Amino acid sequence: MKQEKYELTISAENVVSTDDRFTMDNLDLGDNYKPIDAYFVKDGEEVIRRNRNKGELKISNQTLPRLAFQIFEKEIASLSDEDKKQFPICQYAPDRDVIRGIFPTEAEFKKYKNSMELSVYKRENGPQFVIYSWNVFSTLVFVKECLKRFGNTGDKFVLIYRDKTDQELNQTKTEQVVDEDVTKTTKESNNPYSKFLLESKNIIFRGAPGTGKSYLAKSIAADIISNGYTDKYGDLTDEQRQQVEFVQFHPSYDYSDFVEGLRPRMNDDGSMGFELQDGIFKRFVDKARKNFEDSQKTKERIVREQSTNGAIAQFIDEIEYGKNEFSTITGNKFFISDIDDNRFYLYIPGNESTSKLTIPLDEIRQLLAADVEIEKVRDVKEFFGKTHNRQHFSYTLALYKEIRKKKEDITDSDVKAEELKKYIFIIDEINRGEISKILGELFFSIDPGYRGKEGMVATQYSNMHANPDEKFYIPENVYIIGTMNDIDRSVDTFDFAMRRRFRFVEIKAEDTQDMLESLENEELKNEAVKRMDNLNAAILEVEDLNENYQIGASYFLKLKNLGKEPFDVLWTDYLKPLLQDYVRGLYDESGIMKKFAKAYGYEEQNKGEVDESTQD
Repeated sequence: MKQEKYELTISAENVVSTDDRFTMDNLDLGDNYKPIDAYFVKDGEEVIRRNRNKGELKISNQTLPRLAFQIFEKEIASLSDEDKKQFPICQYAPDRDVIRGIFPTEAEFKKYKNSMELSVYKRENGPQFVIYSWNVFSTLVFVKECLKRFGNTGDKFVLIYRDKTDQELNQTKTEQVVDEDVTKTTKESNNPYSKFLLESKNIIFRGAPGTGKSYLAKSIAADIISNGYTDKYGDLTDEQRQQVEFVQFHPSYDYSDFVEGLRPRMNDDGSMGFELQDGIFKRFVDKARKNFEDSQKTKERIVREQSTNGAIAQFIDEIEYGKNEFSTITGNKFFISDIDDNRFYLYIPGNESTSKLTIPLDEIRQLLAADVEIEKVRDVKEFFGKTHNRQHFSYTLALYKEIRKKKEDITDSDVKAEELKKYIFIIDEINRGEISKILGELFFSIDPGYRGKEGMVATQYSNMHANPDEKFYIPENVYIIGTMNDIDRSVDTFDFAMRRRFRFVEIKAEDTQDMLESLENEELKNEAVKRMDNLNAAILEVEDLNENYQIGASYFLKLKNLGKEPFDVLWTDYLKPLLQDYVRGLYDESGIMKKFAKAYGYEEQNKGEVDESTQD
């Protein structure tokens, strides 16, 4: 892409750019450009720049209109309400309506145009100014009108801009797609916590043990993935469950489990070796990334890729390992000894330097899917942007030509566009793992602000990948839920770098009490709710305890399987040992426990009664 800066000059009479493509008849073109600088020239001499507010970007699509407000604030403030309402802001093309209005609040603006496409100018005294604003050109009409009404001879605004990079253009498109999808899902979902996850991408549910944080995480996943059809994970289809993954951290969990690492492998000759294998998170992210990238593809590209995959599959089905002979352009003979998900393994009997070679399967796939002619080794080198030929390029070309013969003609009507899906990764007990050891360099890409290719990182084993230049990133359709117990000692050592990457949501004991609906016996359920509320009220009366020590509904779900006296068994075998740990070391431990037992409704037999029953 040509790296050139363009200068656009706005005066009361006209708008002129050094970019030949610019025209006031198509301001939609502004979607393709990014501002670099903006300033005001007073009387043809004095240069005035924007006095930025705290936290305001140095340059953005809103800098130019805010600068116009800064220069002509008094004049604009003195306009009548009707003049402000009719003030022209934008007209994208001569046959489209003029967008008008300078409003005192966002609420007033949205009455006129229910959109987030706006610019706010904050005034020290008096109402703020709110106008429509979207791309770099969408307020040129407003700025020109300000000069026409309030400016002097020689006054002008100057905007410096450039073409957006391919990544910036794709990012803009991606943000629009994601925003629309999230807005749609938010409206359809029923669980109030679903909105938290959709807004923040990463959340951690914190609270007392047994409050149903893991249950809630799965409920949210089901709600979001089913678009509000169900909030029960068990009701999801097998296909939908592929969009959810669950893992529990523990002290020995590490990077190789989560991201990637070397694992033992039996070689063809019977010896042991090691191979690089993806961890659970990387496999999950790759699945989500494929869906995200496929959902952005045109039908034409999908046609090419389906034809490519069909040809590769047919080629693999027809060959016999070690028997089918192939040849490079220079006449080197070779055989295919094995194929896995990522590579062709070649045997080259006549090669003096090495008799074995691996060819990345993805390289063949990219060549076949490309809409270009590849006939020479030089074409392969140029296709992958390499300065020099690689050893395996001649063999890549030979395989490419063989597989190309099997490509089938597929029409647009034969393909279906991929639907964008959401993928939810749940990390239970997230604070119990050593975060830096598990995540490594993923600290950066897991940040919600660096989703997509902007957050690409090279993993620790990237030099062992089929394509060493390949970078890892987390796509925009991945959402992460963590759970942690507030009273767990490992909370104190939870990494601060992770704390700022997650939204922390406290779950109290009563927040998930609806879990008890699964106790089908209505009398049992009501009694469970009553005892839970009474016990938790008693816990709060202890000076050294708080809500983090309350008993959650998960404990009371055990009542379904505890025999004839379920409440007594729940107390003696589950709740009493837990509460004793809570009060150990406090003044009058025995007295506190008696209060808890009374509040819960458990009556201890005295020693004489126990002995008498034993004798009988």
